[in-house]
Amino acid sequence: MTDTTIDPSGDGVALGGRTAEGEDRAPRPAGGRAAIPLLDSVRAHERTSAFIIACDEFLDAQGFTEHGFRHANLVGHIAYNVLTHLGHDQRVTELGAVAGYLHDIGNVISRADHGQTGALLAYDLLKELEVAPADMALVMSAVGNHEEQYGQSVSPVSAAVILGDKSDVHRSRVRKGASIAMDIHDRVNHAVTQSFLRVDADRRTLTLELEIDTEISQVLEYFEIFLERMVMCRRAAATLGCAFKITVNNVPVL
Repeated sequence: MTDTTIDPSGDGVALGGRTAEGEDRAPRPAGGRAAIPLLDSVRAHERTSAFIIACDEFLDAQGFTEHGFRHANLVGHIAYNVLTHLGHDQRVTELGAVAGYLHDIGNVISRADHGQTGALLAYDLLKELEVAPADMALVMSAVGNHEEQYGQSVSPVSAAVILGDKSDVHRSRVRKGASIAMDIHDRVNHAVTQSFLRVDADRRTLTLELEIDTEISQVLEYFEIFLERMVMCRRAAATLGCAFKITVNNVPVL
């Protein structure tokens, strides 16, 4: 099982953040990782933390996979890492981290259109933190455009958040007591034993590397439920000037 921290080799982000028994695993400090001051301020904000806790509780009640601090932190760091390795400046990378952390906060109101409501909640927070209006706009548009039903990768920040969010498929997202046999989403997530988003800045590729236990779920099931998300990732990668690729059990499939 991999950690939620940025990979020390510097070319991607490992996904997953719980033990095999389903317990939360504390993030391990990643050596050499640059400080992200605005993200630290957002994470320390009491109301924001309360909303993320409530989001995860509400989605649990509706039968959705994990959407708590693990997912928020992971998507934020994936977005930050992707933008960093592709050469974007510190301001953009920091905004990617914040947008990734906040992207699902609208679920505190409703699952329906949670991107749009989340963008408005992000506005209130960023205004309190005295973030510049142009920077607020980048975060809000990324939060508001991360869902495949209506979202578009309107900026590099938006594209990086999409890639981080849609790449997070892993057994650590499956709730305790979930019905693996009955629910295809839980089954597919549980079957993914390792996942890694690899950034190759020289070749301009972003590769989602998956290890899937085919005794639990066949590879076809992954694309049956996530094809639209993978198409969205391909478009997001194009916004960043990259090609999106997928390998499953070391075999290229896209």
